[in-house]
Amino acid sequence: MRWQTSPTRFTEVTAVLPALIGDVEHSVRAHRTGPDEPARREVLRAAADLFFLLRSYLRRTGRTDLALLAADRAARAAEDADDPLRIPAAQWNLGHALLGSGDAEQAQEVAVRAIDRLAAHTVVDRELLAMSGALHLVAAVAAVAAARRRHWWAARARISDQARPAALRVGEGNVMWTAFGPTNVELHSIRVEMEAGEAGEALRMADAVDMSAPQSLERAFTFAADVAHCHHLRREDPAVLLQLLELERLAPEDLARSAVGREMTLGLIRRGRPLHARKAELLAERLGLL
Repeated sequence: MRWQTSPTRFTEVTAVLPALIGDVEHSVRAHRTGPDEPARREVLRAAADLFFLLRSYLRRTGRTDLALLAADRAARAAEDADDPLRIPAAQWNLGHALLGSGDAEQAQEVAVRAIDRLAAHTVVDRELLAMSGALHLVAAVAAVAAARRRHWWAARARISDQARPAALRVGEGNVMWTAFGPTNVELHSIRVEMEAGEAGEALRMADAVDMSAPQSLERAFTFAADVAHCHHLRREDPAVLLQLLELERLAPEDLARSAVGREMTLGLIRRGRPLHARKAELLAERLGLL
């Protein structure tokens, strides 16, 4: 999927999204009342997948309101298709949309409800187990984002007791574009420590993560951005600059659209030593911030 691998993914997706949305919506309408039930469900699965992509695109372009709408459309399409894998995937997407809009408590509730729903399945295959693990990661990050230190230990426990065992069972993978697996569990553990104010511990954990072959560009970018943010919290400007330049090399379009990336770049300009500030100014110019 180009959206998860291309450093110019925003340019590429922007060019095709309008036509893609139109084609899928037309297909959904055409099969709404037709006699071919398998075809109707297949079209609805395609619609759910499209709205998963659209949710991710909108969240990263700053349109959190529309990202929530796309997540809701994905959930409806998945339910109408009665697809056992896409239904929890839609809740995973909704959880991320809610996190992006700042509603961490609601994101946690959505993830926990979806986990409970999956637990009711009599047979849980590898894909459903991966979805359950991915939802546990959303719930953990949402819990610590909503309450900081108050839920820090509970978030840690959810990862160690639920997400990590699931990841070890399913291995590295990308079920429904969640990138769920052992590496992704470690990345979320780092995020939990960072959100709890434990930047030093997060950096220690990051040193042990092997990102030589990430499941997606998005995961690699998020990892590097979290490392940069931890250094930013510790006022370690040389390390922040180094990570920002790596982010620019890795995914320049993502960095230009990252609120945290912009904040760190401008922070270096304001408080950095002359050498760091000048390099940050050049980066800001390339990102269109100055």
